[in-house]
Amino acid sequence: MNDALTSPARILEIVRKSLESGQTVDIEGLGAFRPLADGYEFCQQTQPEVFIAYAVEDLASARRMCEALRENGCSPWLDKDKLLPGQNWPRSIERAIEISDAFIACFSRRSISKRGQFQSELRWAIDCARRRPIDSVFVIPVRFDDCPVPRRISDHMHYVDMFPDWERGQKRLLRSIRRATRKQVRLVT
Repeated sequence: MNDALTSPARILEIVRKSLESGQTVDIEGLGAFRPLADGYEFCQQTQPEVFIAYAVEDLASARRMCEALRENGCSPWLDKDKLLPGQNWPRSIERAIEISDAFIACFSRRSISKRGQFQSELRWAIDCARRRPIDSVFVIPVRFDDCPVPRRISDHMHYVDMFPDWERGQKRLLRSIRRATRKQVRLVT
Protein backbone atom coordinates (compact mmCIF):
# COMPACT_ATOMS: atom_id res chain seq x y z
CA MET A 1 0.00 0.00 0.00
CA ASN A 2 1.21 3.49 -0.82
CA ASP A 3 2.59 5.21 2.32
CA ALA A 4 1.32 8.59 1.09
CA LEU A 5 -2.25 7.27 1.27
CA THR A 6 -1.88 5.98 4.83
CA SER A 7 0.29 8.68 6.36
CA PRO A 8 -0.95 10.17 9.65
CA ALA A 9 -1.50 13.52 7.92
CA ARG A 10 -3.68 11.87 5.26
CA ILE A 11 -5.69 9.97 7.86
CA LEU A 12 -6.24 13.17 9.87
CA GLU A 13 -7.37 14.93 6.71
CA ILE A 14 -9.94 12.20 5.99
CA VAL A 15 -11.25 12.33 9.58
CA ARG A 16 -11.45 16.16 9.49
CA LYS A 17 -13.30 16.22 6.15
CA SER A 18 -15.72 13.54 7.36
CA LEU A 19 -16.48 15.49 10.54
CA GLU A 20 -16.88 18.75 8.58
CA SER A 21 -19.44 17.06 6.34
CA GLY A 22 -21.43 15.97 9.41
CA GLN A 23 -20.37 12.32 9.44
CA THR A 24 -19.45 10.29 12.51
CA VAL A 25 -16.06 8.55 12.30
CA ASP A 26 -15.96 5.18 14.10
CA ILE A 27 -12.62 3.63 15.00
CA GLU A 28 -13.23 -0.01 15.82
CA GLY A 29 -12.38 -0.91 19.39
CA LEU A 30 -11.59 2.70 20.31
CA GLY A 31 -14.64 4.91 19.93
CA ALA A 32 -16.16 7.52 17.66
CA PHE A 33 -15.55 11.13 16.68
CA ARG A 34 -18.87 12.97 16.37
CA PRO A 35 -19.37 16.40 14.85
CA LEU A 36 -20.67 19.25 17.03
CA ALA A 37 -21.73 22.77 16.08
CA ASP A 38 -18.43 24.15 17.40
CA GLY A 39 -16.04 21.27 16.68
CA TYR A 40 -16.26 17.59 17.53
CA GLU A 41 -16.32 15.21 20.46
CA PHE A 42 -14.67 11.86 20.97
CA CYS A 43 -16.82 9.20 22.64
CA GLN A 44 -14.64 6.41 23.94
CA GLN A 45 -16.05 2.92 23.52
CA THR A 46 -16.65 1.52 26.97
CA GLN A 47 -18.69 -1.52 26.01
CA PRO A 48 -16.86 -4.84 26.18
CA GLU A 49 -15.85 -6.10 22.73
CA VAL A 50 -17.01 -9.71 22.43
CA PHE A 51 -16.11 -11.97 19.50
CA ILE A 52 -18.65 -14.71 18.77
CA ALA A 53 -17.33 -17.84 17.02
CA TYR A 54 -19.86 -20.37 15.76
CA ALA A 55 -20.54 -22.93 13.05
CA VAL A 56 -22.72 -21.58 10.24
CA GLU A 57 -25.44 -24.09 11.12
CA ASP A 58 -25.74 -22.36 14.52
CA LEU A 59 -26.19 -18.86 13.09
CA ALA A 60 -29.69 -18.43 14.56
CA SER A 61 -28.44 -19.19 18.09
CA ALA A 62 -25.34 -17.02 17.56
CA ARG A 63 -27.56 -14.11 16.47
CA ARG A 64 -29.78 -14.61 19.52
CA MET A 65 -26.68 -14.44 21.72
CA CYS A 66 -25.42 -11.38 19.83
CA GLU A 67 -28.69 -9.52 20.43
CA ALA A 68 -28.75 -10.48 24.12
CA LEU A 69 -25.18 -9.22 24.56
CA ARG A 70 -25.99 -5.96 22.77
CA GLU A 71 -29.06 -5.45 24.99
CA ASN A 72 -26.83 -5.96 28.04
CA GLY A 73 -24.21 -3.35 27.17
CA CYS A 74 -21.71 -5.36 25.13
CA SER A 75 -20.41 -4.76 21.62
CA PRO A 76 -20.62 -8.19 19.94
CA TRP A 77 -18.57 -9.02 16.85
CA LEU A 78 -20.36 -11.40 14.50
CA ASP A 79 -18.83 -11.98 11.07
CA LYS A 80 -22.17 -11.78 9.24
CA ASP A 81 -22.67 -8.26 10.63
CA LYS A 82 -19.13 -6.87 10.68
CA LEU A 83 -17.32 -8.10 7.57
CA LEU A 84 -17.60 -5.88 4.50
CA PRO A 85 -17.57 -6.95 0.84
CA GLY A 86 -14.01 -7.01 -0.48
CA GLN A 87 -12.48 -7.02 2.99
CA ASN A 88 -9.56 -9.35 3.75
CA TRP A 89 -11.75 -11.49 5.97
CA PRO A 90 -9.10 -13.85 7.45
CA ARG A 91 -7.01 -10.90 8.68
CA SER A 92 -10.10 -8.97 9.80
CA ILE A 93 -11.24 -11.92 11.91
CA GLU A 94 -7.78 -12.37 13.46
CA ARG A 95 -7.64 -8.68 14.33
CA ALA A 96 -11.13 -8.71 15.80
CA ILE A 97 -10.17 -11.65 18.02
CA GLU A 98 -6.91 -9.96 19.10
CA ILE A 99 -8.61 -6.74 20.22
CA SER A 100 -11.64 -8.39 21.84
CA ASP A 101 -12.15 -8.38 25.58
CA ALA A 102 -13.68 -11.85 25.39
CA PHE A 103 -13.99 -14.65 22.84
CA ILE A 104 -17.13 -16.78 22.97
CA ALA A 105 -16.71 -20.24 21.47
CA CYS A 106 -20.17 -21.60 20.64
CA PHE A 107 -20.11 -25.39 20.81
CA SER A 108 -22.82 -27.65 19.45
CA ARG A 109 -23.08 -31.13 18.00
CA ARG A 110 -22.53 -29.48 14.62
CA SER A 111 -19.50 -27.32 15.50
CA ILE A 112 -17.45 -29.98 17.28
CA SER A 113 -17.48 -32.39 14.37
CA LYS A 114 -16.93 -29.84 11.63
CA ARG A 115 -13.70 -28.70 10.02
CA GLY A 116 -13.32 -25.11 8.98
CA GLN A 117 -13.47 -21.53 10.13
CA PHE A 118 -14.89 -22.14 13.63
CA GLN A 119 -11.96 -24.43 14.48
CA SER A 120 -9.48 -21.93 13.03
CA GLU A 121 -10.94 -19.04 15.05
CA LEU A 122 -10.87 -21.15 18.20
CA ARG A 123 -7.20 -22.04 17.71
CA TRP A 124 -6.31 -18.37 17.10
CA ALA A 125 -8.20 -17.32 20.26
CA ILE A 126 -6.32 -19.92 22.31
CA ASP A 127 -3.04 -18.51 20.94
CA CYS A 128 -4.18 -14.98 21.85
CA ALA A 129 -5.14 -16.17 25.35
CA ARG A 130 -1.56 -17.42 25.85
CA ARG A 131 -0.36 -13.81 25.69
CA ARG A 132 -2.65 -12.76 28.53
CA PRO A 133 -2.15 -13.31 32.27
CA ILE A 134 -2.74 -16.95 33.14
CA ASP A 135 -5.71 -16.30 35.45
CA SER A 136 -7.54 -13.93 33.10
CA VAL A 137 -10.81 -14.80 31.40
CA PHE A 138 -10.70 -14.58 27.61
CA VAL A 139 -11.99 -17.74 25.91
CA ILE A 140 -15.47 -18.48 27.21
CA PRO A 141 -16.82 -21.83 26.00
CA VAL A 142 -20.60 -21.92 25.54
CA ARG A 143 -22.71 -24.98 24.74
CA PHE A 144 -25.84 -24.56 22.66
CA ASP A 145 -26.81 -28.22 23.16
CA ASP A 146 -25.69 -31.31 25.07
CA CYS A 147 -22.42 -31.87 23.21
CA PRO A 148 -18.97 -32.73 24.50
CA VAL A 149 -16.55 -29.82 24.80
CA PRO A 150 -13.13 -30.74 23.36
CA ARG A 151 -10.84 -32.01 26.08
CA ARG A 152 -8.17 -29.37 25.32
CA ILE A 153 -10.78 -26.79 26.34
CA SER A 154 -12.69 -28.59 29.12
CA ASP A 155 -9.48 -29.59 30.94
CA HIS A 156 -8.62 -25.92 31.48
CA MET A 157 -11.82 -23.90 31.27
CA HIS A 158 -15.28 -24.08 32.67
CA TYR A 159 -18.10 -23.68 30.16
CA VAL A 160 -21.61 -22.30 30.32
CA ASP A 161 -24.71 -24.11 29.05
CA MET A 162 -27.33 -22.09 27.20
CA PHE A 163 -29.79 -24.95 27.60
CA PRO A 164 -32.23 -25.85 29.06
CA ASP A 165 -32.43 -22.32 30.55
CA TRP A 166 -31.17 -19.67 28.09
CA GLU A 167 -31.70 -16.79 30.59
CA ARG A 168 -29.61 -18.48 33.29
CA GLY A 169 -26.83 -19.21 30.79
CA GLN A 170 -26.94 -15.63 29.57
CA LYS A 171 -26.53 -14.26 33.12
CA ARG A 172 -23.51 -16.51 33.73
CA LEU A 173 -22.00 -15.51 30.40
CA LEU A 174 -22.40 -11.79 31.17
CA ARG A 175 -20.66 -12.27 34.56
CA SER A 176 -17.68 -13.85 32.78
CA ILE A 177 -17.52 -11.05 30.21
CA ARG A 178 -17.59 -8.42 32.96
CA ARG A 179 -14.80 -10.25 34.78
CA ALA A 180 -12.73 -10.39 31.58
CA THR A 181 -13.21 -6.66 31.09
CA ARG A 182 -12.43 -5.75 34.72
CA LYS A 183 -9.20 -7.74 34.67
CA GLN A 184 -8.00 -5.98 31.52
CA VAL A 185 -8.80 -2.54 32.89
CA ARG A 186 -6.86 -3.27 36.08
CA LEU A 187 -3.87 -4.48 34.10
CA VAL A 188 -3.73 -1.31 32.01
CA THR A 189 -3.93 1.17 34.89
